This record gives sequence, structure tokens and C-alpha cells, in this order.
Amino acid sequence: MAIISRLDRVMADRKISLNDLAEKVGITNVNLSKLKTGKISAIRFSTLNAICEALNCQPGDILEYQPGEQEE
Repeated sequence: MAIISRLDRVMADRKISLNDLAEKVGITNVNLSKLKTGKISAIRFSTLNAICEALNCQPGDILEYQPGEQEE
């Protein structure tokens, strides 16, 4: 996958636990953990907005695009 989750890094910088962030965002620990480890294929804008609001960050702080090899 070309989109990499950097949520763990932002959470560490903000010194917030998975449980605390899940509570602030209003999603389950399991779903937030999947997002943190990159084991998801989609995220709702409302969820991304809530995460950014809780962490006082931009979407680009959480998600990073890493281009892969191009098919010929």
C-alpha cells in the first residue's frame, strides 16, 4: 500500500494513549489500533477530522504517501 499511517508517531509526540484518543474521537480501540498499524483500506473524513482535532494536527501529519514502483 502506498499510504502509510504515521498515527503512532503523532500520538507519541502528543503523549496520548490509544485508549484516550479512542475516547476523544469516539471510535473503538480496535478500529483505532487498526488505523495506527495501517491495517485498514479506508477512513471516513469524519473520523480523520476528529483525530486531527483531538491531536491538533493536519491529515498529512497522520497519513504519508510513499510511491511504489510504477507498472510498465
